[in-house]
Amino acid sequence: MIKDSSVQEILDTAKVEEVVGDFVTLKRRGVNMIGLCPFHGEKTPSFTVSPAKGIYKCFGCGKAGNSTKFIMEHEGLSFPEALKWIARKYGIKVEETEVTEEDLRERQLLDSLYLINDYAREFFQKQLFETEMGKSVGLAYFKRRGFREETIRKFGLGFSPRPGDVFTAQAVSAGYNIELLRQLGLTSKYDKDFFRNRVMFTIQNVTGKNVAFAGRILENNPKAPKYVNSPETPVYVKNKVLYGLNFAKVAIRKADECLLVEGYTDVISLHQAGVENVVASSGTSLTTGQIRLVKRYSQNMKILYDGDAAGVKAALRGLDMVLAEDMNVRVVLLPEGEDPDSFVQSSGTAKFKQYLADESKDFIHFKSDLLLQEAGDDPVARTEVVGSIVTSIAKIPDPVKRQLYVKSLATKFGIDERTLLAQINRTVRRELKRIREDKARDQRQAERRAARGDDNAPFPGSPPPEAADPDDAPIIGAPRTDEVPLARATGDEFQEKDIARLLIKGGHLIYDTEDNSTVADYLLAELQVLMSTFDHPLYSKVVQEANRLFEKHRQLLPKYFVDHADEAIRTLALQFIDEEDEYSPGWAEKGIYLNTQSAPEENFPNDSKSAINRFALRKVERQLIANTEKLRQLQAQQASVKQINRQMKVHLKLTALKTALAKKTNTVILR
Repeated sequence: MIKDSSVQEILDTAKVEEVVGDFVTLKRRGVNMIGLCPFHGEKTPSFTVSPAKGIYKCFGCGKAGNSTKFIMEHEGLSFPEALKWIARKYGIKVEETEVTEEDLRERQLLDSLYLINDYAREFFQKQLFETEMGKSVGLAYFKRRGFREETIRKFGLGFSPRPGDVFTAQAVSAGYNIELLRQLGLTSKYDKDFFRNRVMFTIQNVTGKNVAFAGRILENNPKAPKYVNSPETPVYVKNKVLYGLNFAKVAIRKADECLLVEGYTDVISLHQAGVENVVASSGTSLTTGQIRLVKRYSQNMKILYDGDAAGVKAALRGLDMVLAEDMNVRVVLLPEGEDPDSFVQSSGTAKFKQYLADESKDFIHFKSDLLLQEAGDDPVARTEVVGSIVTSIAKIPDPVKRQLYVKSLATKFGIDERTLLAQINRTVRRELKRIREDKARDQRQAERRAARGDDNAPFPGSPPPEAADPDDAPIIGAPRTDEVPLARATGDEFQEKDIARLLIKGGHLIYDTEDNSTVADYLLAELQVLMSTFDHPLYSKVVQEANRLFEKHRQLLPKYFVDHADEAIRTLALQFIDEEDEYSPGWAEKGIYLNTQSAPEENFPNDSKSAINRFALRKVERQLIANTEKLRQLQAQQASVKQINRQMKVHLKLTALKTALAKKTNTVILR
């Protein structure tokens, strides 16, 4: 793990305009810089870099972040890898903390697995190019597919010989551990080669590391599977890998579209033909993890299908999860008898691209046309079609997009628009209810564990515990927040979010000029008693992070949160800063000033007082509700007068505190 001092040096040194400038031509426009967005194709610049704030934002696609986030997004790197990339740029020596023996063993294991996979790739490729069997069988097959030698080498294609232990024997002789060979699925439990007499495809992760292999049989053997694949390992999780993504990611960004095909040869053939924004799901159903991989580079996915409509219908069932990730999905049905590999080779690149442009259909419309054609005039079947389409549309998070689909599909189905919309809204409400019930169940379980004194119980309101992410370096005891949605705040959440906003945006500003105390000093001092009452895990973590810096006597600057290792905190900080209201420098130049209110940066002290009071009022109101319920229980249980009186004293104190806080916040209490 990179030492905090090194992380801070890297973040302090990096200038967003210099880092972004390595990839984007930027031109000065006032205090900011502007250029063409590298994340989506555009002709008019909408990508803005703010050197003063240390952030970038594209007003076309919405991408935003700091220098580290830019490298993560553009190069497909993790947070530590992005830090090291920036360190190399500025010649900064990266110091890493001493790791535990367990961490060291885990790192050594991963390094060993990658090394063995590198050795296996080299072995299979040598067999392909340097042995008679490899050349006559494997190389001949690839050349029949039209693959050139540079393509074969680029994608790590190879050949596994027929004898049972050639690879295993050579690997062990070279010093590789037999147990690790078995773990990677390269060697069987009987110490024989797992891949035998097959052409080999190397599977790489998004950064280009060799993580697994697939072998295709060439002989006609109905008892043997056409493909055999490596098992899942610490370096290969199937649902988080897309074949060819390491080669396709730049092209996907440039085209702002990802083509999805089924097979390895489809990807290779299209790449060779110059269609590089293509990946494969490798014959497995598309997973949420794979969809999110694509979404890092584009929100537009075009899925290419070969085969008849019945086969496509079965494949479409799993695509609702793509809609749920707010992706724009189109479908292309290739001519009968063609797959992407054969079609691009027979038609040529230009005609292939034109066909995709002309024949692609929006997923929802494609699915509805297909199902309606099958249903014919049968009213029952058509009702089922409507239900299926409604389920798909309800998965779309954007209500505006849902409404547009309703408008376009109402005529097609011959249904009143309001009826269709009502059915979709019912489906959405059912799903939201299910999510709320799941969260409530988790909350009850957490509270029961806490009541039993379970030390591992999360505080009420936190999500179920997850495995720690070593890249995030979370605070000990704090919940994971990297997938907490930044939804519109309601109830207590609104007050909690406001305090997080004040700490992130204004924590460094002066609160009291007499003692030179800051907004963070005031807020954190007032929150010491209330800190454990936060319900929202993300806002709680912001407060805990701020308190950690406060205890170390470090200044709380917005940059700390913008550069934070936790993705959710970075996103939240950027959201607050991006929404920042600024006093226009142009107004001052023209002699126009605010007369009836303070400048935005001067409002933080008053905002802080108000926020703390509102926050405390909400928490006291909740304590009153809980205390009232406790009194009811005591009375129902016919508890002693002493117990009831004790609880009544608590109730009176809470009521008095509520009245005082309501007065401070100008809140009317309804009796």
